[in-house]
Amino acid sequence: MKKNVIKWILPIVVLFNACNKNNDTAAVVITPVVVDTVSKGGAYILSEGGFGANNSKLAYRVDSSGAFTGDYFLDKNPALTGGLGDLANDMIIYGGKIYILMNGSNNITVLNLATGVQITTIPVPAGPRYAAGYNGKVYATAYDGTVKVIDTTSLTISNSIVVGPNPEALVPIGNYLYVANSGGLNPTPDSTLSVVDLSTGLEIQKITVGVNPQKIAANSLGDLYVTSYGNFSSIPATITVVSSATKTVKATLGSDYSYNQVRIYNDTAYFYNNFGGTGTCKMYNTLADTTIRNEFITDGTVITSPYGINIDDRGNVYITDAGDFVSSGSVTCFNKNGVKKFSISTAPGVNPNKVVFSK
Repeated sequence: MKKNVIKWILPIVVLFNACNKNNDTAAVVITPVVVDTVSKGGAYILSEGGFGANNSKLAYRVDSSGAFTGDYFLDKNPALTGGLGDLANDMIIYGGKIYILMNGSNNITVLNLATGVQITTIPVPAGPRYAAGYNGKVYATAYDGTVKVIDTTSLTISNSIVVGPNPEALVPIGNYLYVANSGGLNPTPDSTLSVVDLSTGLEIQKITVGVNPQKIAANSLGDLYVTSYGNFSSIPATITVVSSATKTVKATLGSDYSYNQVRIYNDTAYFYNNFGGTGTCKMYNTLADTTIRNEFITDGTVITSPYGINIDDRGNVYITDAGDFVSSGSVTCFNKNGVKKFSISTAPGVNPNKVVFSK
């Protein structure tokens, strides 16, 4: 299955799969929230699986020994023989829990971080997409044009904030939440970033960015790097830089930056495409506005289909490889200089897309 098919067609069809497969403004220097908990203990690897295949997997690798459990979820929840569910889209660690956004199964599965045991599933009929933990709450986008506010004690949805159509990634900074509105189900995709006032739970502004915005990452100055898919033909992928201090567009990076995904670590942005393109990952200094190098990998290691990039607290870069999109994928860990440290198969996981880290 081609990457552009997965990421362009999938949001269109996923709303029709309602079956739950799991039974059960001041200009100040800002330190942005870190969405992914990172540390030295171990890596949780999420594989989304194939559409309608009900084969999402959660794996775990122990950092100290390298011991690997390919189906960690089933290992810790043997009674849940149906497995994790369909199309795991995102995962975060927050407040001693793992939140897994099951886009195809239309729920958020919550696990105890210490034990891996499922606590509950939170129904999200419109299909959850991405999440962020902030100020004691978890915020999750859903394709009904809202951000769901999850009470992390009762593990229920306490509010739905109306934003734009088919929202994707989100980043909280200060008292505001920034949400990328893709409009992926519309004849013409959206091109806006919603600004939500967290004190009122209301959208207060929309900022125009690239066509079909998807991912957002922030640097230490509170500048938001928003990647957009375009339309996969006449409109290329773009990157828009938005100031959270002024809530205006600062810049649009040029044609050399046609990437639809971004991660930022220590003010270095890692840009890549998950639907194809030249090279694996470009490194960019967000403070100096300069390219560090066009290819992150320096030792010749080949990543066939880069599908996700995550970075631990020592600067090690984990690149997930979807391979042929039907067989088990892999994860390769590189040091900050782009030299391979190790590589593991995600078997039985197909299409690995996210790695998060715990103590």
